[in-house]
Amino acid sequence: MANNPTTQKSQVAVVMVPLPAQGHLNQLLHLSRRISAYNIPVYYVGAATHIRQVKLRRHLAADEDMYIHFHEFPTPHFENPPPDPNSPHKFPSQIIPSLKASTHLRQPISSFVGALSTNFRRVVVVFDSLMAYVVQDISNADCYTFRSISAVAVASWEANAAADENCPTEARNILEQTPSMKGHYPPEFQEFLNLQTSSKKVSGGEIYNSCREIEGPYLDLLARRKINNDKEEEEEDQKIWALGPFNPLSSLPSSNPNNKCLSWLDKHGPNSVILVSFGTTTSFSNKQIEEIALGLERSEQKFIWVLREADKGDIFTTTKEIKKFTELPLPEGFEERVKERGLVLVNEWAPQLEILGHVSTGGFLSHCGWNSCLEGISMGVPMATWPLHSDQPANAALVTKGLKIGVEAKKWCVEEGEVVTSADVVEEVVRKLMVSEEGGLMRKRAAELGGAVRDSWMEGGAAREEMEAFISHITR
Repeated sequence: MANNPTTQKSQVAVVMVPLPAQGHLNQLLHLSRRISAYNIPVYYVGAATHIRQVKLRRHLAADEDMYIHFHEFPTPHFENPPPDPNSPHKFPSQIIPSLKASTHLRQPISSFVGALSTNFRRVVVVFDSLMAYVVQDISNADCYTFRSISAVAVASWEANAAADENCPTEARNILEQTPSMKGHYPPEFQEFLNLQTSSKKVSGGEIYNSCREIEGPYLDLLARRKINNDKEEEEEDQKIWALGPFNPLSSLPSSNPNNKCLSWLDKHGPNSVILVSFGTTTSFSNKQIEEIALGLERSEQKFIWVLREADKGDIFTTTKEIKKFTELPLPEGFEERVKERGLVLVNEWAPQLEILGHVSTGGFLSHCGWNSCLEGISMGVPMATWPLHSDQPANAALVTKGLKIGVEAKKWCVEEGEVVTSADVVEEVVRKLMVSEEGGLMRKRAAELGGAVRDSWMEGGAAREEMEAFISHITR
């Protein structure tokens, strides 16, 4: 993206207020880059441990963030429990103490924005919707709500959204089939949610990490409902800004030229490898790991499997549980038997975007976190869906039933204790995605959609124009 040659740098500043969880931190860092490309200074704020985390895991080198200023605030000590792979639900309860500690950022961030407003003509605050409590006192800035989840998830949770007479039939069917998450969160997280929804904050609009090519019907539905629910607002004041995907849209050079994942992929043919990764917040039981391993082995397909301990609230502490996980035994002889066609990364950070962008990657077995969905879609990779919590069931429905670029590996459901998906199911799904005629058609559709998404960010493309309209709006 070309830099805007105006003097906006001295006129407008943007403050990013992310939720302290990896997927949320990452999305707002990518948006920070897009905005800073217009020579607008961006202040990315949060607790010291989470600023350190997002810097450690960013895709590009530090010099790419020359207009991004990271600002750390202290937060009180919080409990830092390890994840429980045998929990009866897959919601990452281990990060809830960290989320609660973030509420102590309310006064420091309000004061920071107040001080910043004396140096700029306008300050714009983009806050995660789950940080509404923290920003509620800010009165000297234009505030915009950031939705870190998909538009289809938001629409599916809204009462009677599917009844909209202008909602396309296919989109209505998906909304009606998507399970509600109401009542399915741990009580501690529901309490945190209630705190956010009860915190009234005037917002100039909602920003989505999405685009019309991916979620057009759902974005239009949400925009209509916004206008109908707030009729006193001028209709030309756009209420929904689709500014994504935020992640880089071309395959990236690895920050480490000797990265073993990319070097390993270089040895294999086009579309021959499936990436297996379930995100940063959830751990599987030993039994489920064993079944996945056996399924991958029996499928006879090439794979990269990212097998890691889920993040805690503070990722920089070590525990006996992590040591135990790194020593986790896979089925006896497994790694030796698959060494020619499988790469298992145990408790390592993998460059997911670069892997998905590699020519050898032809499939993605995923939990359907929105970051992962967007990275897979923008790189043109079809998916096998295995949703675990939150917006992931809605995302999986979008991928499989809406976009038709995925196959269902497991339905989401609430159970008492984990219901283990068998090796036979894993084998069947992997083979279906990678070597069946149906999988080939999904791969073709995924490649076409990925191309359309990337084209939308070219000069004159719809996503590019929407971004430029947003920049004009906040610098007006």
